[in-house]
Amino acid sequence: MGFADDHLTTLVDEGLGNSAYLVDLGDGRALAVDAGRDLRSLHAAARRRGLTVVYAADTHLHADFLSGAVQLGHDTGATVLASTAGRRAFPHHGLEDGDEVDLGGLTLRVLATPGHTDEHLSYLLLDNGRALGVFTGGSLIVDSAARTDLLGAERTEELTRAQYRSLHRLAALPDATAVWPTHGAGSFCSAPPGTERTTTIGAQKQTNPLLAAPDEDAFLRRLVAGLGSYPAYFARLTERNRRGPTVLTGAPPLPALEAWQVKALLADGGHVVDVRPAAEFAAGHIPGAISIPLREQFATWLGWLLPDDAPIAFVAHQDQDLAEIVWQAYKIGYERPAGHLAGGMTAWLEAGHPQTATAFVAADQVPQGPYLDVRQDSEYAAGHVPGAQHVELGELPGHAADVPAGAVVACGHGERAMTAASLLERAGHTDLTVLNGGPAEYAAARGIRLDVTARGGSW
Repeated sequence: MGFADDHLTTLVDEGLGNSAYLVDLGDGRALAVDAGRDLRSLHAAARRRGLTVVYAADTHLHADFLSGAVQLGHDTGATVLASTAGRRAFPHHGLEDGDEVDLGGLTLRVLATPGHTDEHLSYLLLDNGRALGVFTGGSLIVDSAARTDLLGAERTEELTRAQYRSLHRLAALPDATAVWPTHGAGSFCSAPPGTERTTTIGAQKQTNPLLAAPDEDAFLRRLVAGLGSYPAYFARLTERNRRGPTVLTGAPPLPALEAWQVKALLADGGHVVDVRPAAEFAAGHIPGAISIPLREQFATWLGWLLPDDAPIAFVAHQDQDLAEIVWQAYKIGYERPAGHLAGGMTAWLEAGHPQTATAFVAADQVPQGPYLDVRQDSEYAAGHVPGAQHVELGELPGHAADVPAGAVVACGHGERAMTAASLLERAGHTDLTVLNGGPAEYAAARGIRLDVTARGGSW
């Protein structure tokens, strides 16, 4: 059994595609690395192992989730470890390149690895001078590197060249050194799909196409070509993390609302988010409600499509976990949940309020009509219905007027398409059909072949 098997717990947020780490320091104390604001799984893991978190390290100012480091300082008295260059506005132990932190038997050595962000650090974990592993955050990740365009197009080339140097600095570590990244498959910070969560320096030297780039210019072309879109809320959270998220003294509440309160909230400019499965939303929902099914990707689409400064009321099925709704919202900075509709749609209808339905049909029942594909660019390029109109879901609110009447709205399975249809209905469309399935099913039902679009980048 190696160090990771005995002393390292990886805590994966599948929806955001990120990993946090809990390191058993061997004496009842623990180090947490890149913990998110929803600390339920981390606290549970610490309890199981009889550990108290005494250090909370962040590799960088995160854009895709609120850090849990400040909360750990409150909950357990943990010392927050973070870059001095990040200018965080809360108590922390500021670190710079070459600094070392004595963890009591183990040592954390700081490596400046800018690129994903200006102030990015990696943490090399040492045992008597022997490298055990390195927490690489958004620098070297499995078979890739995290995106370098979060600070704007005018900084992208500069940061990408810095990322090149950072990756090659990390690649100079011993081949056996474990690599423990934060960003992984499913992250909009540029992790390729289907990858492992952790790796080694030696493995990355063999398989990472960015490390195989012959020079800095080739690296720049490869990394930038692979950058897709990212959620709108990324623009807000870096500064929130610099200031420090609000400390919570308990689980965030989600009050029960009567039907008249939900109606009044909607009329006053608030938002209603229906978290039920797509099929239930299709069968009947509050006019103007946005469908975002409660699943692993819920926080991503909530943050991409809705503002964080307006009240939100949620409609859920009676068996859905209300605590999961509120934690998903809070971890990306949505702290104004007005509440949930008590009694769900049954209560809404019993109060005499109207509902509307959306056609949600299998591929062999879809009527003829223009086909709107709302998947990400990379998904569309990999295979799409010939002649399809393509608008990514995150961009759809700005293009609702361009969608033709009678459109068939589709994604990979149906959930994002239902979200898209709900946005279009709110914009005035009334004649939509949502495909319960994806392009492969649609093509098979019509005996056609999918088109493939060449895409830049070598992955």
